[in-house]
Amino acid sequence: MSYRAALLPLLLCSTPALAQEAPRPDAAAPVDGADIVVAANRAPVDVERAIPSVTVLDKAAIDRAQDLSVADLLLRTPGVSLSRNGGYGTTTSLRIRGAESDQTVVVIDGVKINDPSSPGGGYNFGDLLIGDAARIEVLRGPQSILWGSQAIGGVVNIVTPLPTRDLEGSLDLEGGSRDTVNARAALGGTTGPLAWRVGAQTFSTRGISALAAGTERDGYTNQNVQARAVLTVAPGISADLRGAYTDGRNDFDGFSGDTFEYGLTRQFVGYAGLNVDLFDARLRNRVGYGYTDTDRANYDPDQVAQPQTFDAVGRNHRLEYQGTLAVTKGVDAVFGVENEVSRFRTASSDFVAPFALGTPVRGRAELTSVYGQLNVSPFDGLTLNGGVRHDDHSRFGTQTLFAGGANWLLPTGTVLRASYSEGFKAPTLYQLFSEYGNSALTPERAKGWEAGAEQRFMDGRFALGGTYFERRTRDQIIFSSCAVASTDPLCFVPGSTTEQRFGYYQNVARAFARGVEAVGHAQLGAHLGIDGNYSWIVSENRTAGTGFGRWLPRRPRNTANLSATWSFADAGSLGVAARWAGHSFDDAANRTRLNGYTLVDLRGELPLSPAVRLFARVENLFDERYQTIARYGTLGRSVYAGLRGRF
Repeated sequence: MSYRAALLPLLLCSTPALAQEAPRPDAAAPVDGADIVVAANRAPVDVERAIPSVTVLDKAAIDRAQDLSVADLLLRTPGVSLSRNGGYGTTTSLRIRGAESDQTVVVIDGVKINDPSSPGGGYNFGDLLIGDAARIEVLRGPQSILWGSQAIGGVVNIVTPLPTRDLEGSLDLEGGSRDTVNARAALGGTTGPLAWRVGAQTFSTRGISALAAGTERDGYTNQNVQARAVLTVAPGISADLRGAYTDGRNDFDGFSGDTFEYGLTRQFVGYAGLNVDLFDARLRNRVGYGYTDTDRANYDPDQVAQPQTFDAVGRNHRLEYQGTLAVTKGVDAVFGVENEVSRFRTASSDFVAPFALGTPVRGRAELTSVYGQLNVSPFDGLTLNGGVRHDDHSRFGTQTLFAGGANWLLPTGTVLRASYSEGFKAPTLYQLFSEYGNSALTPERAKGWEAGAEQRFMDGRFALGGTYFERRTRDQIIFSSCAVASTDPLCFVPGSTTEQRFGYYQNVARAFARGVEAVGHAQLGAHLGIDGNYSWIVSENRTAGTGFGRWLPRRPRNTANLSATWSFADAGSLGVAARWAGHSFDDAANRTRLNGYTLVDLRGELPLSPAVRLFARVENLFDERYQTIARYGTLGRSVYAGLRGRF
């Protein structure tokens, strides 16, 4: 009997009981406390029932860390690594469990965001600041059943808050090294059936040279605004509006040295939805429309005649229905239908004078999906689930995926988890139709499993946990360079037999990742809290040939985080955090080594009143010099201070 068929009896092991309310089918649903996770089931569920590995960062944890960008905050969680070609605002790739950066799904207020005009179709974390985020969840491992294409590495779910009082607000203002200024404010409230909140942020820094050997500073500015509103039309019926807009400018350097080049990125994310509860909320329904629009452009002021060197636009239109059903006590289901239409346009300048911007290349793809997952608790402490997803891609036909798992909370406080899941990622529009495109590409496919345990002691004051995972990926898409005077037909621009190109995309790679994630927490008395995690992740090339067994680029095998916080009786605190990353390689051939590094941060906060706090931090205390991408610089010692208000 196959493992897929073996899941079916588990789904039928339910016991008759009284009906209950279904969980709300919304990844941006408001929750109380850090003991609830939303991303695991696309609906609120107790973290002890969640089967995949997940880290939840609530508002208190976000404020305590004091990080400016989401990427830096996520680096403190297990299984996450990062590479960045310079300071704030530069291209930032975040990898979960050694997967490719474009194999992570990013969700903001329930809207899956990605850029169809980028090579991998993924999300650039360089423009994602903390902003008004109230909750961030990191889901690790293949999650394509509920989250669809791209979720091979995992999911990052970011949720902004809804108000709970008639009028409330927040304010953050800070400044520091390299003329960095960060200001954020938000205001919201409830007026009869309407709950609303609007937040805005402005950030600027002189930055550092993007190239490590450079001397000219490459600055960054970012202005963004987010808004949410929920209108209760009638009992069990509500309408949702959500939106976010980001406008960023980052300076960067050319391949040969310092330049005055810069890039502009504008992104809009919008959502409108209707929520309807039926049968005393046993069946909850959500119908929504999501839209993302990402515009990118690069300029070189030294090219007076034609300063624009790059232009790209990527748009997604997404219609979705999601429902949850409380079948009986301890048995619930989540299911849905989605239709996504992606479009892109991109153009680059010539490499010789007069550097004219080429004719734009365009493309379109459509994906229709149906999915369902059943969650069963046959008796207290045990949770089982199984799911299936069927995708119909306009260019690659159909694909069916399966997943299943179990979570067992023992009377001793031990939590045991195990799961199997599958994923797939269709080639991006850029990989198909750009100047380096290959229309013969096929989707990437992945299979993964994990098993783990967590033990809590002394009423939760001490906790230890560990997870082992494996993931196999085939038909992975890579970029192949073309040699001068190559006779390879794919080294010529499609439709031409004379015009050569620098390279093309092809399905040749196979990858294998396995690893261990260990986490620990200790609350020593009333004042001292200690948290730590360690990840050992082997992510390597399994393609037959000379590259077999080599490390995949920019993925350290060993990373660790340790933090300690001393809380004072009057609610102030002092903390120290350390991150260690072992060495990695910058290239697939493993010829360029990136040395390991250790970063130490200090942070503290002091209440000036019940509503206002003074905070300060020192990042990279010992001014460690390191690189996450060869030749590109990283931030040295930085000092910041500011005020935080919650009203």
